[in-house]
Amino acid sequence: MEDRYLELAKKWLDNTITSVEQAEFAAWYNADQDRPVNIPSAFAESEEVLRERILDKINRDIKKNDKRFKIIIPTWLRVAAGLLLFAGGFTCYYEHTHSPVKHPALARQKPQLKNDASPGGNKAILTLSNGTKINLNDVKNGVLASQGKTILKKDKDGRIIYEAPQNKAKDSSSIYNTVTIPKGGQFQIVLSDGSKVWLNSASSITFPTTFSKTERRVTITGEVYFEIAKNKHLPFRVVAGKQTVEVLGTHFNINAYSDENAIKTTLIEGSVKVSADFQTAILKPEQQSSILYNKPGKINITNVDTDDVLAWTNGNFQFEKAEIPLIMREAARWYDVDIKYEGELPRRRFTGSISRNVNLSELLKILKYTGINFKIEGKTIIVTS
Repeated sequence: MEDRYLELAKKWLDNTITSVEQAEFAAWYNADQDRPVNIPSAFAESEEVLRERILDKINRDIKKNDKRFKIIIPTWLRVAAGLLLFAGGFTCYYEHTHSPVKHPALARQKPQLKNDASPGGNKAILTLSNGTKINLNDVKNGVLASQGKTILKKDKDGRIIYEAPQNKAKDSSSIYNTVTIPKGGQFQIVLSDGSKVWLNSASSITFPTTFSKTERRVTITGEVYFEIAKNKHLPFRVVAGKQTVEVLGTHFNINAYSDENAIKTTLIEGSVKVSADFQTAILKPEQQSSILYNKPGKINITNVDTDDVLAWTNGNFQFEKAEIPLIMREAARWYDVDIKYEGELPRRRFTGSISRNVNLSELLKILKYTGINFKIEGKTIIVTS
């Protein structure tokens, strides 16, 4: 039925809807409204309000019929309404925290970007124990180096894999490597125990090329997703700032960017123990711990949608009631740009998803439709109200 009402919404926006279709459209719209309205006279004073209400209604109908909220939104509706993000067929809406600001007709809005930024991609620098740096984008597949008895290889999928001999004649646990991801980059590595690691932009991981006989310990910055190889005799510990996460074998994500307000650890499956300043907490799947930088040691736990948290590993930005500064911080890391603000920004929150494979301008256009303006000077985005 969604297709039918998308069709009617298009006709309404095009001014081609018949009186019979208009009655059908109104009946559908009013089916579960607390205050029935007369389309179109009740909305004549505000095109923007009408569009928001129509999209909100479609949003709610989609949610009733598909728990993942997936639907293919036609380009005409996305552009006409200016309130949808398109990646993966997800719907998007924005919320006002105060009275909505009216916007000019979308047909008159022109992009203000003088240049654009391409999306990020696989980029990483590997620093060996002797200080040698290897640009992992430039090397071919195959063996890259040896560290003690551990061999480093780049596989056909572009990952770096550490292969340690099962019968170690020499313990290489004191030999450390670091993989650093620049802004505009991401990368995957496989550690010597078989644990898989995904690194987001502006992140790093430091680790032994072969783990010791007592523990598996790594140190990270930025955002990293782990799928830890199970070993009940050898705990895996991740250090991020003052926080330590301990597991035996599980999947979890840590967001420890220094420009965010907290370190957030999200458990996907299994269990993890989070420790900071003598405080500990055990997470269950779909729980997230937060430790505020300005209140170290206090561990807050909430339930979260793990699909939102892991969207970056699947090639998407995904926002849940996100404010502009948070969105722009993510954009700055992925597109390798700087952000400046001019004037007071409208206090709005956004929910939705967009592919990380699009140019920066596509993301900015969506935000522009809601009254946020941008201009680019070199590699700096200037955000204005």
